Amino acid sequence: MRGHFITFEGGEGSGKSTHAAALAERLQAQGIAVVRTREPGGSPGAEIIRHILLSGIAKPLGAEAEAFLFAAARDDHVRNTILPALEAGRWVICDRFIDSTRVYQGALGNVEAKLIRGLERITVGKAAQPELTFLLDVPATVGLARAQSRRGGAAADRFESESVEFHEKLRAAYRALAAAEPARIVVVDGRAPREVVAERIWTIVEERLHPASSLSIEAVAP
Repeated sequence: MRGHFITFEGGEGSGKSTHAAALAERLQAQGIAVVRTREPGGSPGAEIIRHILLSGIAKPLGAEAEAFLFAAARDDHVRNTILPALEAGRWVICDRFIDSTRVYQGALGNVEAKLIRGLERITVGKAAQPELTFLLDVPATVGLARAQSRRGGAAADRFESESVEFHEKLRAAYRALAAAEPARIVVVDGRAPREVVAERIWTIVEERLHPASSLSIEAVAP
């Protein structure tokens, strides 16, 4: 039996990593094999490109060049992590995926949608399309404050360092994407208490993907 593919999206500090981890733990507690991963990154080749992207080295090259770098990382990630896990019957939970590229490089970077979708067809195709995506929605000021608290005295990365206005536009673009694909993307208010958000996510997973019917007992989290 093929595994299921769930992604988490949202702005900086929205709680994606926290709730991806919480969902993975809850599934594993039921004996379901889970691979928890992230983008950019998630495989050896993709992690190298992650460093290039988040360091800001590629920013002067423009959003289109960044889109190609994300696509190269995603291709390695899909081929070496996501597809092998799904085909082995594991559930895959990914912190960011195609929607981040659609929003950051597409909507805000003004890269043509035709190019973005073309890169998706090459790197993701039909085999690695997410079945369910959670959009954790928080105001930009809330998310950026959380991100600053999380990193302590460390410098902001390539995307955290953008202006509040950029992040408000990012939020609007994500919400527009969710409105266009309501069958896949579920918007969850990320300002609610952590346990409330986690329960909302679990309820949706139970309703749509029926984890109780999965019989795997292996758990993997690279």
